[in-house]
Amino acid sequence: MINQLYDTSLSLLTDLYQLTMAYGYWKSGKAEQEAVFNLYFRKNPFGGGFTIACGLSSVISYLNEYRLSEEEVAYLGTLTGSDGLPLFERDYLDYLKNLEFTCDVEAMPEGTVVFPNEPLLRIRGPILQCQLLETPLLNLINFQSLIATKAARMRLVAPDDVLLEFGLRRAQGPDGGMTASRAAYIGGFDATSNVLAGKLYGIPVKGTHAHSWVMSFDSELESFETYARYMPNNTTLLVDTYDTVQGVKNAIIVGKQLRERGHDLAGIRLDSGDLAYLSIEARKLLDEAGFEKTAIVASNDLDEYIMASLKNQGARITIWGVGTKLVTAYDQPALGGVYKLAALRNEAGAWEYTLKLSEQTIKISTPGIQQVRRFTQGGCFVGDMIFNMEDEVPAVATMIDPYDFTKQRTFDLHYYYEDLLRPIFRDGKQVYENPSIEESKARVQQQLAHLHEGTKRFVNPHTYPVGLEKNLFDTKTNLILKLRTAKKG
Repeated sequence: MINQLYDTSLSLLTDLYQLTMAYGYWKSGKAEQEAVFNLYFRKNPFGGGFTIACGLSSVISYLNEYRLSEEEVAYLGTLTGSDGLPLFERDYLDYLKNLEFTCDVEAMPEGTVVFPNEPLLRIRGPILQCQLLETPLLNLINFQSLIATKAARMRLVAPDDVLLEFGLRRAQGPDGGMTASRAAYIGGFDATSNVLAGKLYGIPVKGTHAHSWVMSFDSELESFETYARYMPNNTTLLVDTYDTVQGVKNAIIVGKQLRERGHDLAGIRLDSGDLAYLSIEARKLLDEAGFEKTAIVASNDLDEYIMASLKNQGARITIWGVGTKLVTAYDQPALGGVYKLAALRNEAGAWEYTLKLSEQTIKISTPGIQQVRRFTQGGCFVGDMIFNMEDEVPAVATMIDPYDFTKQRTFDLHYYYEDLLRPIFRDGKQVYENPSIEESKARVQQQLAHLHEGTKRFVNPHTYPVGLEKNLFDTKTNLILKLRTAKKG
C-alpha cells in the first residue's frame, strides 16, 4: 500500500469541498471568472518574531504535473451524495479530465524571511482552478515553512556548530520525514540521517551507530573496536550505553588504535544524562589524551531552548543531533496558513475586491491583488508594506498597521526597497528558474543577517513592522464598513 501511495498522481491531494465548490462554479457558469487568491499566515510560529518561507520548489513541481487522469476522474464518478446518487454529473467529470492549469502564480522565493498577513503566494486565474489548488498549496507551504523556521531558530543558537537532522524515525510518516529533512536543511542544518532525502535532494547524510550495536557485543570496548575496524573513516562512538565516563575512556582507547592505523577518532556522542556536565568532563578526558580535535556530539530530545541552556552552562558540544522536536515542530505542529479570495473580475472587466469578515479582527482578510514591498536602511530590514497592484504607490508612501491605525510609518526615496513576490507561472507555464537547495539555504542566512537582533530573539521578540499601504488600508476599511452595513440590513 505504501508503494502505491507514493507512485501515483497527486492531483487528488485535496479536500472534497474544493471539488464540490468547483462543481458549483461550473454549474453556475462562474468556472472561468477571473479571481485572485492570497496564501498567508496570521501568526509567527513558536512565539517568535519571524518565519521562513519554504515549499515553493514543491509547489512548482506539483503545478507542472497538475492534471487529472482518467483513473482519477473515474474515481470521482464513484462518489455519491446523501441520497446515494452520483455526486458529480458526467459532463463535469469530462470537464475535469480535460482541465489544464492556466493560472498566474507569484511567490516569495524559498528562504525569504516573512511575516504575518504577507502573501507568500498569489494565485490569479479562473476561479475553479484557483479553488482546486487551495488545499495542496497550503499543504506544501505550511509544514515546510514551519520546519524551516524551527531549523533557523536552532541555527541562531549555534551559528558555528554542526547541526544534524536525526528525525526520520519520529516523523509523521514517510512524507513528513522527507519534507522535514528538506526544510530543515534549507533552514540551516548541515546534514540529515535520512538517506532517501540525501539521494533525492542532494543533502549530505551523516550517521554512526545506535545502542543496539554496543549491546550486541560482550563488552562496550569490543563493540567500539569492531566498529572502528570496519568504519575507520566514520568513527563517532556512542558512549552512554552503560557508563558515560567509562564509555569516553573506551573511545579514547579505540582512538589510539585508529591512529596506529592512520585514522582518527572523529567524535563521541552523548545521548542521555546531564549533557552539560558530561560534555565538559568528556572534553577534559579527550584533551588530556591528545584528542583535541575529536568532536562531542549531543542528541536526546534537543530543541533551541535546551541548546541555548546548554551553551549558557558551558557545554562543550559542537555537533547537535536534533530529531523529534525539529521534524514534528514539537511545540507548535501547525503554521496555520490560510488561502483567501481577494478579488473577482466582474462582467464589465473591472476588479471587485473581496474580504472575509469576522468578529476576530485578526481573521478579517485583506482584499486586493497584493504585493509586498520590503524597505531597507543601513543594511537592515525596516518594514514591509503590503500594497494593491492596481493602486499607484506614491513616491512617499505611508504604511498603516492593519490592527491599529494610529501606528503609521512613511517611507520616502531615501529607503531602498524590493518587491518580494516574483513571477513563477504565467498562463500555467513556468517562467521562474528554480534555485538549487543550496541557494535557498544560503538565502535564509542572508535574510536573517539583515533582520534586527531584537526580532530574532526567542522571548518577547520585537514585532517587525508590517502594514498596509494607505490606499489599500482605506479600501479594506471601506469594504468592512460596507459589508457590516449590508449584514445589518
